[in-house]
Amino acid sequence: MNPKNKERMLTGDRVTGKLHLGHYVGSLQNRVMLQDKYDSYILLADVQALTTHFDKPDSIREHLREVTLDYLAVGIDPNRATIFVQSMVPEIAELTVFFSMFVTVNALRHNPTIKSESKGSSLDELYYGFLGYPVSQAADITFCKASIVPVGDDQLPHLELARKVVRRFNELYRPVFPEPQALISETPRLVGTDGNAKMSKSLGNAIELDISPEQLAHKIRRAVTDPARVRKHDPGHPEVCPIYAYHKVFEPSGAAEIHEACERGSIGCSECKHRLESSLNTLLEPMRERRSQYAVNPRTIDEILIEGTRRAREVARETVSEVREAMGLDYFRTM
Repeated sequence: MNPKNKERMLTGDRVTGKLHLGHYVGSLQNRVMLQDKYDSYILLADVQALTTHFDKPDSIREHLREVTLDYLAVGIDPNRATIFVQSMVPEIAELTVFFSMFVTVNALRHNPTIKSESKGSSLDELYYGFLGYPVSQAADITFCKASIVPVGDDQLPHLELARKVVRRFNELYRPVFPEPQALISETPRLVGTDGNAKMSKSLGNAIELDISPEQLAHKIRRAVTDPARVRKHDPGHPEVCPIYAYHKVFEPSGAAEIHEACERGSIGCSECKHRLESSLNTLLEPMRERRSQYAVNPRTIDEILIEGTRRAREVARETVSEVREAMGLDYFRTM
């Protein structure tokens, strides 16, 4: 346990671009609710972003602040959660090296998340850093001795590898780390505005959290609906319509009414989209206000990241000191 007598939670994002409503539904709203229940550490994973963006370091530098603004806009409080930069906690890299000594290449190659993500990436070869980033994730979790890790189903293989790493380390040397437990998100995966199964930055079908009312109206107008519905009063099939999928998430109290009206043909797609636009603006307006408060003073963003990273490093130094002692690598304790 930490001094606050709370279990420690580790979560975060690769800084490869602005966050969107899929991130909000899948993880961000949950982090806001959990930031008082747990001692929350929120990772800006810039090193892991390099696994696919190693040739674009300038973009990572830009995205780092964008993602931080997204965190602050949704209501993550830097006084209640520790937001920190992965690359500025070198102890995480040190733990990654130590752990890599007893993680086999086969275990990494057969990781289903690595297999699916390598197929979906634009990389022409499988790079060492990409193959090994589950080991880096294990170091992310263990540097602060996190015992709780919120994950979706697609990230469970990574967490299971981290659990195996912890068990193996504790058996080889001595118990240092708690075995992290999954906190599985029950929220549905948000479909893209083009009807694809997943809202994604790379697919260009996402609604970003910093979107303006005008941009939102444009995106909603262009979003696909029921392809079989030609005329306004044709009976619709809401279960195949992305707009209805959004209603279920963002206007659940009215979703049943919309479903029935769509099937009867008594509500047109344009009206349905207008209602969704209103619901989303209600959700996003407080985020816009919080974002503008921070955006007017960019130095504040840096101060939040500097302080959060300082706190993370304090914890990391203590953990690595224990690790080195357990492994017998504390040759000169006075150094």
